[in-house]
Amino acid sequence: MKNDFPAVELDSCTPLDAIRELYLYEEPALLASIRRGDRHNATRIINLLLVHIYSAGAEKSELLKGLLLELIVMMSRAAVEAGAPQSEVLGLRYRHLVELAETADDERLAGWLRDSVVRIFEAVERHQKFEMPAIVGRALKMMREECATPLTRSEVARRVGVSSPHLAELLQTKTGRSFTQLLREARVEKACELLRSTELSLAAIAADCGFCDQSYFTHVFQQMKKETPKHYRNGFPGVLKTQKNPP
Repeated sequence: MKNDFPAVELDSCTPLDAIRELYLYEEPALLASIRRGDRHNATRIINLLLVHIYSAGAEKSELLKGLLLELIVMMSRAAVEAGAPQSEVLGLRYRHLVELAETADDERLAGWLRDSVVRIFEAVERHQKFEMPAIVGRALKMMREECATPLTRSEVARRVGVSSPHLAELLQTKTGRSFTQLLREARVEKACELLRSTELSLAAIAADCGFCDQSYFTHVFQQMKKETPKHYRNGFPGVLKTQKNPP
């Protein structure tokens, strides 16, 4: 049987045990890839498993089917955890089971596995595409509300339920700006609010808005607003006067 995979040395007495051991080792990374929608990394892991499946030979295809069915069940569960509709995933699982029962040799098993992975990812990606605006909205809200804290992209990504690179891609696609740019904007807007409505010193405002010091705060503010914080505050004398002399 011809295939494009390199030969892999396996114990001739227990080739399936070796495949299962490899599968159990790679399983956490594979399921994490599905949850975050990382098709590239999941495909890499699947291809690694396929290399070993080919090396095991076709004479034990029924046992291989059992291992692959277990793999698909686990991947389906990860797809549901990633947000894919459970009814759709259950339908896919039934389809995969029927197809697997009709598959006769290891080459066809490899094709079946690839097709199954693609279907699972498409179910996840359809959900993630629908949910993208909500994810971005939650991330922006978090940045606005917690801009005074040392917020990181990894922390925001974890709390909205996506990977850090995926969040970066979503923010860039939906807003045209990076996480760092958006967080700076949130901090400057918070500073504007405090400059308009309080008599806090510039150093205090810088600290309350998450800037490391007043000098850096002034630099970023001037970059974004094209004026210094002091000049911006001077444009709102009525607000401070009202605070000093309440009716």
